[in-house]
Amino acid sequence: MDYAAESLKKHFEWRGKIEVISRVPVTTRNDLSLAYTPGVAEPCLAIKNDINKSYTLTRRSDIVAIVTDGTAVLGLGDIGPEAAMPVMEGKAVLFKELGGVDAVPLCIRSHDVDEIVNTVRLLAGSFGGINLEDISAPRCFEIEQRLKECCDIPIFHDDQHGTAIVTLAAVLNALRLTGKKMGEVSAVINGAGAAGIATSRLLYNSGMKNIILCDRQGAIYTGRINLNTEKQQIAETTNPENRKGTLADVMAGTDIFIGLSAPGCVTQAMVESMNKNPVVFPMANPTPEIMPDLAKAGGAVIVGTGRSDFPNQVNNALAFPGVMRGALDARACDINEAMKIAAAQAIAEYITDDQLKDEYIIPNPLDRSVAAAVAKATANAAADSGVTRDF
Repeated sequence: MDYAAESLKKHFEWRGKIEVISRVPVTTRNDLSLAYTPGVAEPCLAIKNDINKSYTLTRRSDIVAIVTDGTAVLGLGDIGPEAAMPVMEGKAVLFKELGGVDAVPLCIRSHDVDEIVNTVRLLAGSFGGINLEDISAPRCFEIEQRLKECCDIPIFHDDQHGTAIVTLAAVLNALRLTGKKMGEVSAVINGAGAAGIATSRLLYNSGMKNIILCDRQGAIYTGRINLNTEKQQIAETTNPENRKGTLADVMAGTDIFIGLSAPGCVTQAMVESMNKNPVVFPMANPTPEIMPDLAKAGGAVIVGTGRSDFPNQVNNALAFPGVMRGALDARACDINEAMKIAAAQAIAEYITDDQLKDEYIIPNPLDRSVAAAVAKATANAAADSGVTRDF
């Protein structure tokens, strides 16, 4: 199938992928009086007296905003907020279908961090959570951090944390299958944008201490010039040997490669230079850093990509519906590291020991049961880490 042509045709037919459906009947005068005036004044007053009742008297506990400025849409770049809408609607479909979460796209006509933060802050009382999406780095880091500081609802940047969670799950099962230990392996991550930095942090916080992050200029290390703030911070906790050089230089002698970068930047020879039985996750889309057959020819025992037509698709849809569902269920005011790690473990543990194999280390993203398992683990971690509200 020509997915591009067929998708355009379908979008003309669909005229949008989401709609609002009423949850109450409005067929009689009594129905109208209960759902709207005069009866609706009573729940309004109840919320006025206790704002937490907004979670039980309205849809707030099941609804999130998907916020973008359209500056980093898929592989298309800065295409603007209106052009980002088909992606945001698609995200809303996945939230609903996989996590039972209603989602509203909010595509903001601004690149200004202050304006975006203030817009979301002012609207936060209408939602149970905020999913940031397709906002370019490094602005996305500041926007997320500032929203966490000024909002009392969970803020989740899926491009960062969804990617990190599912990548961690894939790594956990790759280690489980190969018998290697998190604290003993070394990894190279190519791509130092939002996803690469978040993945580095989550792997580090999960016990992997030997991580080298690379950008277009090669390895990031302490003291390298021309690093932005985020890269300077990540240099302090990664690359403990302060290795320098190109991607090819630092891949040699490592156990895991994670690609969040560009097509074709890894060769078979580079995989051959890694330690015995390496794990390779080239996740650039639609063309990976190295094609799976070449990675296998180079000695990789496990290969995962971002594509659905190869085994082991590392797909954010395994994470964000369940993570947000769990945060909403727990009435969490944050999505913290403990919740992300719990979500990754739930995804990994969804595959039983007898199911686990080199071409099945990560569940099918369309398996509806995965989101339920992730939601439960996320909610439990929220309670255990003390970020739930008292009602």
